[in-house]
This record gives sequence, structure tokens and C-alpha cells, in this order.
Amino acid sequence: METFFYALLVLTSLVGVTFIVERGIALRWRKVVPPAIEAAVEGCQSQGDLHMLRYACEQNSSPLSRLLLLAADHLHWPKAECEDAVQTRARHEMVRLERGLVVLEIVVGIAPLLGLVGTIYGMITLFSGLGQSGLGDNAALAKGIALILNTTLAGLLIAIPSLIAWSYYSKKVEMLAVELEALCDEFLRRQYRQQIKP
Repeated sequence: METFFYALLVLTSLVGVTFIVERGIALRWRKVVPPAIEAAVEGCQSQGDLHMLRYACEQNSSPLSRLLLLAADHLHWPKAECEDAVQTRARHEMVRLERGLVVLEIVVGIAPLLGLVGTIYGMITLFSGLGQSGLGDNAALAKGIALILNTTLAGLLIAIPSLIAWSYYSKKVEMLAVELEALCDEFLRRQYRQQIKP
């Protein structure tokens, strides 16, 4: 039974590490908000510059490029409808950015609980061994205490880094969302301002 608890803890640890690394790669700032697209948004002052923005977005696939391409495709719509379309797509992009964070949240919750279950099992083993052999069997006593301490420690060592990563990535997704919103808003304001001018 000890092997079962250790196997569960190792599996939980592997899942946690996998998602920490995967989200670290996926949420790199330059991957979500490529500098080339930021520069293209800044340089897109009128409808005539849209081809330059489209080219930059097609060359750098990212959440920002997908939002800007959608906005550029719907510039003939009224501004409110175009903004609604961009906001709907932005929600989809946020879900994609947050993918995997729920797994980290589960690891944060489940790892200490697995450690606690291992602790309880270790105490059961310890006291049942004491009931059968008395206090004279130091090996059974040591084995029970070792299981208690090892599973508790393993659960905490898995949960703590996962909690740190989950908190960091959640905040980073919020910051990325604000940046995406600001860039899309800037692009739309500039384009619709050009349409209003006589």
C-alpha cells in the first residue's frame, strides 16, 4: 500500500511539473504579444496601412494577431458591433491562455490531501503494528513514522511549487489580457477615427 501512495504522489508531481513548464512556454510575453505586431499596430495609422498590419499578423501567429485580424476584417461593421466581435474572440483567447491553470489548481489542492491520506495510513500501520507486537518492535515503529513523514513532506513539496506557479501564471494572464485589450482598443479607436474624418 505504501507503494500506491508514493506512486500517486509521483504521478501528481509529474503532472504539476508538466503543466508548470508547458504554461511557462505558452505564456511568454513575446509569444502572446509579439513585438513585431506591437510595432505594426503603432504604425497602422490609417486604412491604407492595414496591409502592413495583416502581413505582420500572418507572420506572427499569436492571440494578439488573431484579435487584430478579426478586428481588421470587421472594420466595415459599426464600431460597437466590431468591438463586440473582438471581445467575444478575446474571451476565447483568454480561455486558451488559462488552459492548464485549472490542473495546477487541482494539484495544489490534491497533493497535500494525498500526503494527509498517506499520513493517516502510516498512523494506522504504526498503531496496528504496536497493537500486535507492542513497543518492542522498533522496525515497525520506524517504518510507520517514516511513511507518515515522507508522505506529508512529499505532498507539501508538490503543492508549494504548484501554488507559486499557479499564482504567478494567473497574474500573468491578467496582465496579458490588459495588454491585449489596450492594443486592440488603440487599433480600433484609430481606425474608426479615420473613418469619421471627412
